[in-house]
Amino acid sequence: MRSHIADYLRLMRIPVAAGIALPPVIGAISVSEYSITVLVPLFFIGILSGIYGFVLNDIFDVDLDKLSTDLLMRSLVKETVSIKAAKIIITLCFIIAYLITFLFFYRNHILFYGGLTCLIIADVLGYIYNRYGKQILASDFLIALAESFFFLFGALMVLTNTSLEMFTWILFILFFIQVLYMNAVEGGLKDADHDYLMNVKNIALTLGVKITKNQKISIPRNFKLFGMGIRFLTAFLMFTPFIFFSANFQIWQIVLLIIIIVLLLYSSAVMLNLKHFDRGNIRRIIGTQLFLWYAAVLTMLISIIGLYIALILCALPIIWYVFFSYLIGEKIILLKL
Repeated sequence: MRSHIADYLRLMRIPVAAGIALPPVIGAISVSEYSITVLVPLFFIGILSGIYGFVLNDIFDVDLDKLSTDLLMRSLVKETVSIKAAKIIITLCFIIAYLITFLFFYRNHILFYGGLTCLIIADVLGYIYNRYGKQILASDFLIALAESFFFLFGALMVLTNTSLEMFTWILFILFFIQVLYMNAVEGGLKDADHDYLMNVKNIALTLGVKITKNQKISIPRNFKLFGMGIRFLTAFLMFTPFIFFSANFQIWQIVLLIIIIVLLLYSSAVMLNLKHFDRGNIRRIIGTQLFLWYAAVLTMLISIIGLYIALILCALPIIWYVFFSYLIGEKIILLKL
């Protein structure tokens, strides 16, 4: 019974749910909303939306996942959870997310309808990506745009009669290029051993990423330039509030941000110069980069949200991940530079 429940929790990616749920929360914080009664509902909407996306992706990718030996333990692949049950999960998550949205945030105001529109756009783009993404080259831009609109949903749900400031739009772009990197670069490398078997059309394969029979990985220069270009753009945007918009900051905050960004660039360079394909190692590097990216964003936000809130938001996904990974017997992927 316990193992069966664990299979459902794995399908829903519960250990990483907290990290996936943060975009609308950060969106609300970017417009100076710190109330727990507001942030908690947004957090749960984020969790439900993340589960919806993950399970939907597994449903559409189940045949592809069966081609990879590393993915044979996925719940739908080994059939410990049925496709019917998975569809029930995504239907419930979808309905409950919208119910929470109306119960906690409804107001007869253009900003509410604007936020609702952002949520609908994010869901539509997410569905298109999960359903047709493997057949559309550069579909990673769709899911990246979906994440940015999801972030914007959180901001508009709590915004009063004022306009969005430049700081929120910088975060909008940062979420876009981060998800683009995660899907096109990290995902392209992580799944390069089996994507070609199903004639998947993605940026990695199109630019020439290849896995040989002896598990050697070939990463061409143009793909490396694409990945590092995104990372350097990220680094530039992280500093724009301090350079161009007179954001208040402490010297130690800038120093810490520099250190985190250097580590982020270094870990990206390590991944893009791998010679041997090891999905476990790639996943550790991906986890490291995700943690560093969130740490950089929250360090950038310290001037606005304060040190304690930034530390809580940084620690929450880690504690959540360790706790639920241990609870369901999932191996904890240690960070690795």
